[in-house]
Parts: sequence; structure tokens; C-alpha cells
Amino acid sequence: MNVTRRSFLKASGISLTVLATGLGFDVAAAQAQGYALKLQGCTKIPSICHFCSGGCSMLLYIKEGKLIHLEGDPDHPTNEGTLCPKAASLASVAYSPDRPKNPKYRAPGAKEWKDITWDEAIERIAKKTKEVRDATWVSTEEVTNAKTGQKETVTVNRAEGIAFFGSAEVDNEESYLITKLSRLIGAPYHEHQARI
Repeated sequence: MNVTRRSFLKASGISLTVLATGLGFDVAAAQAQGYALKLQGCTKIPSICHFCSGGCSMLLYIKEGKLIHLEGDPDHPTNEGTLCPKAASLASVAYSPDRPKNPKYRAPGAKEWKDITWDEAIERIAKKTKEVRDATWVSTEEVTNAKTGQKETVTVNRAEGIAFFGSAEVDNEESYLITKLSRLIGAPYHEHQARI
């Protein structure tokens, strides 16, 4: 018997079709069962992607405190179940072994970063902020009165050496706190990444 490549592929295709339909094998049901097994016992949590200001909704599946699976929320009007590559890779970002877990410090002129404690990092940031604020503080400014044309001295109380630059990585509540902090220390330059 002489079997050609073409006749072999035809026979294989016909055999698979007969098996799938004749024996009642439902491929869609098998795929759904595999999906259900993966998510069995997970807690489904709706969330919002934090990578940009688009506000795409995601469904996170958590088991024993670990993210097992994530997908776009099909009921959300912004993304209708789709996710961009950044959002789809969120689990990789969360559990990456390269993600820094501690604050790091590189001394002036040094080439290597060294781990420091959170207390050291907060203390260093506070001292540097106070130093820059004191060095660049402007308490009054001379302006021209629009009505009289006379020069006047007005109180401004601002630290011109400090600026705040927000991120799409922070949520509304964090943005509110950043705004309050910048106004509290007198920083007049306050901008957000989404507006740039």
C-alpha cells in the first residue's frame, strides 16, 4: 500500500473529525473545565490597572494571598475585557525577583548601590527636604499693584527648590495626600504625569 503525505493528512483529519463528533467529545467543555480548575478556590477581586491614566478594569484571582490569574473585566466600559501588554504582565511585575524590596542609597561618586533601612531612608529624605526648603524659601515678593501702579510687598511663603511630580502609579487617595504635602511644605510646582 502506497501512502502519500496528502492521503495520510486526509485520513488523519477525517479520523479526528469522526472521533470528535462521533464520540461526543466537546473541545470547548474541556477548555472550560481546565480554566475552572485553575481558578477553583480563588477569590475574585475587581481592580483598576495602575500603569496609565486609562482606568482599565481587571479581575484578579487570589489564592492564599498570591495572585494566580488576572484578566480584563468584560463588564467595564473602558476596556470591555481587553488588557494592554503592560496590564497583562502585572503578575510578572508583582513577583519579579529583580524587584527591589528595600531602599537603596548610592553615595556621591560611588558606583555601587547599598541597601539601607527604611528608617535611614526616611530620615535622609526628611533632612534633605528641610535643607532644600530652608535654602530656597521665599517669604515675600515685590509686585506691582494693578490699580495704583505702586510696588507692594506681599507674603508668598513658598519653597522654590522643591517640586512634586505625580505618577500614574498612584491612585486618587495618594494623589490627594501628595497635594496636601506639597502645599504643607510650600512647594509651588506641582504637576502630574498624566498631564505632561
